[in-house]
Amino acid sequence: MSKLDIAIIQSDIVWENPDENLVRVYEKISNAKQSDIYVLPEMFNTGFTNNVEKFAEKSDGKSVVFLKNLAKEKNAAICASLILSENNKYYNSFLFVKPDGEIIRYDKRHLFKMGGEADMFTGGLNRVVCNYKNVRFLLQICYDLRFPVWSRNRNDYDAIIYIANWPSSRQYIYDTLLSARAIENQSFVIATNRIGEDGNGISYDGGSCFIDAKGKTLIKTGDNREEIIYLVLDLEEQNKYRQNFSAWQDADQFEINI
Repeated sequence: MSKLDIAIIQSDIVWENPDENLVRVYEKISNAKQSDIYVLPEMFNTGFTNNVEKFAEKSDGKSVVFLKNLAKEKNAAICASLILSENNKYYNSFLFVKPDGEIIRYDKRHLFKMGGEADMFTGGLNRVVCNYKNVRFLLQICYDLRFPVWSRNRNDYDAIIYIANWPSSRQYIYDTLLSARAIENQSFVIATNRIGEDGNGISYDGGSCFIDAKGKTLIKTGDNREEIIYLVLDLEEQNKYRQNFSAWQDADQFEINI
């Protein structure tokens, strides 16, 4: 049965300063306990900015190459999002970077219009499940958390990874929705959120955590502090639970119209 060591990295992000953030991330992961996957917050290299023309990268940009090199060096997968540009459009892209250089990309579907994201970015069209070491991960970003249909488990994934810049003013909602997504999908939820304050004066408390298929929080970071928490994802217990209490088999059939 597949077991994976996962490191959830809760950190501050220096506002719109990719060079400094890459240095900080390298230091954190280089000194972290060896794991199979390291999970970083949303827009790990800039913070949640709409300054797309200045900070967007191509698929071979500096931050992407950094993630690939770091994944190779650590012989582990790295999860993070950043702004990518393609065909004169901008995307908030979740990159699941494997140590062999392969990148699985998910473009954020639900854009946070209240923060101006929908005005600057193009929403993704595809729901993405990534298979790594025989574990299937659904890739999701921040505001996606509010839309349960998009994350509905069709018995096609084992865990959801949520990466976020979710403000402290809505922390209770974040905590509640993470548990709800785990319960309704009978799936592990791995979530990381930033801390600190961004360039718009918005504060973040973190709340990064690991939740089991029954909605129980197994481990969680402290509020508003940089911290790495470690977990072992073991599918055996979850698979037994899904077999013995197979609510997922009674889920409604539906189609998503893009």
